[in-house]
Amino acid sequence: MSADAEFAIHTTALTRTFGDIYAVNNINIRVNRGTMYGFLGRNGAGKSTTIKLLTGILQPSSGEINLLGSKYSVEQRLATSVRRKIGVIPENLALFETLTAKEYLTFVARVYEIPATSVNPRIDEVLTVLELNAQEKQLVLEYSHGMRKKLALAAALLPNPDLLFLDEPFEGVDAVGARVMRDILAQFVNRGSTVFLTSHVLDVVEGLCSHVGIVNDGKLIFEDAMDSLGGKSLEDVFLEKVGSADGMRADLSWLV
Repeated sequence: MSADAEFAIHTTALTRTFGDIYAVNNINIRVNRGTMYGFLGRNGAGKSTTIKLLTGILQPSSGEINLLGSKYSVEQRLATSVRRKIGVIPENLALFETLTAKEYLTFVARVYEIPATSVNPRIDEVLTVLELNAQEKQLVLEYSHGMRKKLALAAALLPNPDLLFLDEPFEGVDAVGARVMRDILAQFVNRGSTVFLTSHVLDVVEGLCSHVGIVNDGKLIFEDAMDSLGGKSLEDVFLEKVGSADGMRADLSWLV
């Protein structure tokens, strides 16, 4: 099987610099189709920049990206046909706060050219499943952070994509909402679609993802299947790769 057919995401020496700083440094990622891939790292490690590169928000300084069988690099832009096959929850959410949830999702449907007969039923269903239907006429600016995360997921799922990029999707979401989101993502993957997510909640990643990658200082320092961790917890592996618990220990003098 060719890489184009086997992988939803395949990067080769992906690099992005800002002046003399390497935000992403020679990263080679391979994400199989029909899997959920957890992309982990400390704050500032390069996770969000990598997602911006993979989704075409930023252009790479060098290297190549193969997304759903379509290649692009420094000289190329992500094809519109591929953009329509991906959904994104970006770092800053990028919601239109002066619209209601239903108005915002209607706008998203128009951008993705969803057939008119499918728009309202699809919007009603996703708002109901994500428990936002009671607030569908409220302005987004009135939403809590967790509600905005759920609305961003609704928008990402609305066009029925083949690939989802989720930057900290569970941050600020309560336990009930997070469970609903996890169930939806599991259903999404079970049908053969792919999820690439970042999260600091390692327990969630451990329970959801089949594969993980760890980035540190812009470099991919670890990548493996969850069932190949040799009985170690994901937290133990993460701390081994980016710094031990003892090494990061800090004490306050007045608490002794």
